[in-house]
Amino acid sequence: MIGLDTNVLVRYFAQDDARQAHKATALMESLSAERPGHVSLVALLEIAWVLGRCYNVERDQIKEIVESMLDTKELVVENADTVRKALRVFAASDKADFADCLIERSGHAAGCEHTATFDVSASRVVGMRLIR
Repeated sequence: MIGLDTNVLVRYFAQDDARQAHKATALMESLSAERPGHVSLVALLEIAWVLGRCYNVERDQIKEIVESMLDTKELVVENADTVRKALRVFAASDKADFADCLIERSGHAAGCEHTATFDVSASRVVGMRLIR
């Protein structure tokens, strides 16, 4: 297994830099179930943020990209079950931020009684508890 940095995955999905996209594609195509790529939670969050903010990728497309990563046997996504749960929360709302969904679901998976936040939207949309 090899770790995959955010920039490799972004180049693969965005195909925006010909030289780097070619190398990223070659690397991704070289992966297999026996020798998969590892996607950390940090890289996953960065991918969603970069694609949404820098490339104006729509929420539905971000959802599809994350789902495809989860469903690809050539990739191992860290805490995949928790990511799937966060993705369901993200998909069920047009306001939820994927990072907030994953933070809240990760806390839940860790046995946290709740996740505290100052973010009013996160408290309303993804069930975090607002600190007042």
